Amino acid sequence: QVLLVESGGGLVQAGGSLRLSCAGSGRTFSTSAMGWFRQAPGKEREFVAVINWTGARALYADSVKGRFTISRGNGKSTMYLQMNSLKPEDTAIYYCAAGDFTDQIPKYDYWGQGTQVTVSS
Repeated sequence: QVLLVESGGGLVQAGGSLRLSCAGSGRTFSTSAMGWFRQAPGKEREFVAVINWTGARALYADSVKGRFTISRGNGKSTMYLQMNSLKPEDTAIYYCAAGDFTDQIPKYDYWGQGTQVTVSS
């Protein structure tokens, strides 16, 4: 069974930081790009960041650029999202996914169940 499991979400005040983790199992993700997406209540799921399989390239949504940093673990089936200077508008369920190096949702084959991030003002 292929699984992606997110962790690290929670409640934080505006200006604070959180670090999300994503662990993959059931297959190797070492040659897949891995990305983060988020979905706020009443809104569509949106792209946050993606990192390629080597960890050498990354793309970010404009809304998080300069505040969030995506990285991969040494085993390449783990991924992290360091979120700094959090804003209330960052409140959402955050999902990790594995697939192509792109911001397009349909290009991702595997998805986690999500972790809630709530930023209070």
